[in-house]
Amino acid sequence: MAQAHSHDANLYYVPHGSRWPFLGSIAMFVTMVGLAGWFNDLTWGMWTFYTGIALLLAVLTGWFGDVVRESVSGRYNRQVDVSFRMGMIWFIFSEVMFFAAFFGALFYARQFALPWLSGEGDGALTNWLLWEGYSAGWPTNGPQQVGGSFQTIPAWGLPLLNTLILLSSGVTVTAAHHALKAGHRKALLVWLGATILLGALFLFFQAEEYIHAYKELNLTLGSGIYGSTFFMLTGFHGAHVTLGTIMLAVIWFRCLKGHFSRDNHFAFEAVAWYWHFVDVVWLGLFLFVYVL
Repeated sequence: MAQAHSHDANLYYVPHGSRWPFLGSIAMFVTMVGLAGWFNDLTWGMWTFYTGIALLLAVLTGWFGDVVRESVSGRYNRQVDVSFRMGMIWFIFSEVMFFAAFFGALFYARQFALPWLSGEGDGALTNWLLWEGYSAGWPTNGPQQVGGSFQTIPAWGLPLLNTLILLSSGVTVTAAHHALKAGHRKALLVWLGATILLGALFLFFQAEEYIHAYKELNLTLGSGIYGSTFFMLTGFHGAHVTLGTIMLAVIWFRCLKGHFSRDNHFAFEAVAWYWHFVDVVWLGLFLFVYVL
């Protein structure tokens, strides 16, 4: 573990001599080299990529382990807590911008690109040059003979069920937070455990939905602009739910070990913020991808 110059609670704690940033940069380099090789069908690409991922997970485990040990040993003061909060706020803001870009692409395709391509407004020349006779409609993959036809996933089936699951998980994580602030450790573990289970259930149903889309509906990542935006938005959201579920599980084990107090539990709050963000993004997905 990195050592501090002083344990004075009035001083801002700064770790020194940490090896994790250096090792993390190596892990990310190996990961990206492997991914590039994999994309170019090189025999070593896939295994190099997975090796990099394993190294990155090991680095993150060790790095966050150091942070946890520094926290429980009392090295962090109010200033450090504020820094952590600001860091998490900016991280979530960056994620908001990430999804805003994909929602923006969806909006642009539906409201501008497709009408222009079909000749609406000032798009007559565009229609004549690029796709004469094309008629805009959503969802679209172009004419059936170009790229194949597909079916969409009804909003009132698994998507609605997953919406109810995520909304319920927002309630359970809030109940866990209230239990933590009230000092009810057993209730904290029960509600937080329920949140983890709901997150895992959401991922299970999303996997079922993807399998159904690929095998029976011919809806794939290559199904035109609809398929690409559908899987980019829902897929990246699923990745965020996966990350959030893992984070919740780590916090559950920390709660089991008694790491948090009523007044000092920012790690729990940070994960709860992230989980609520995931919930809100899904509501936007359900409305703009499945319903409209």
